[in-house]
Amino acid sequence: MSLTNYVPTPKFEEYKELFKEHFEMERNDGIIVLRMHTLGGDVQWNFELHRAIWQAFRTVGSDPEHEVMILTTKGDTWIANIDDSSFSKEEEDRPYYSYEHMYFDGRQMLISLIHDIEIPTIGVIPGAGAHTELALMCDLTICSDNTVLIDPHFDLGLVPGDGIHSAFIELMGVKRATYAMWMCEPIDAQKALQYGLVNEVVPRAKLMDRAQEIAKRLLSKKRTTRRMSVQVMRRPWKQRIVDDLDAGFAMEMHAYLCDKPQHRDRIGEEAVETMEGFTESDRKKGIRHSGHAQG
Repeated sequence: MSLTNYVPTPKFEEYKELFKEHFEMERNDGIIVLRMHTLGGDVQWNFELHRAIWQAFRTVGSDPEHEVMILTTKGDTWIANIDDSSFSKEEEDRPYYSYEHMYFDGRQMLISLIHDIEIPTIGVIPGAGAHTELALMCDLTICSDNTVLIDPHFDLGLVPGDGIHSAFIELMGVKRATYAMWMCEPIDAQKALQYGLVNEVVPRAKLMDRAQEIAKRLLSKKRTTRRMSVQVMRRPWKQRIVDDLDAGFAMEMHAYLCDKPQHRDRIGEEAVETMEGFTESDRKKGIRHSGHAQG
């Protein structure tokens, strides 16, 4: 008999309650679904969620009862807008918030997704929105047929360095990624499929059914084979994090402190139109507006 005991692993019902303000969590037969939300609806990007994401990933990754993770959002958008009341705190102390919440939390979201969750991950994008790197850097990614992806940083006066740059460069290649970042190019679902950003485009109503179908296929294989396959297939993402994630965040935050860009509601009509409007034809398709925050 050992002289000491194992530290208890987290219990699903306990951390499901702990994270309920930011995620709806459900688990069936080893498949855990995380739905990001704000007040039960479309996600409003905020400092509190910024931190909760990597905390949730580390917690989920430490529970051996999980075998496949599906990451998505509630509503018909990915990240629909920002919570100005949360981000307004940065004006109190820019150096503090640029490190604690933007640099540290922002990096940890992706580092934890890649390193701490050693099970297959499926990103499910239900519609337009910002910070899609969280879905694009999952092992598999599917999106609705009315999805629009965009990196609006440059039009907002920000360096495109907080993770979406890593996803774009890894998946699209340098030329396409550079164009998308310089031009803040709206990328619709079919172009995202063509560029290799997503694996499948699925009608919105069937999106989660398809995600579950994929998850069950992965679940049908033996546990060790499935988990070790993750290590093989995720090596390029681990290398991408080493190559440019930290540097990208640092460059964005350096320019942010030097140039002091203002919040979305004070940056001018052209940048707001790029970020929120996409195009008139997109709006006619029913694509919701999306917002963004620094970091």
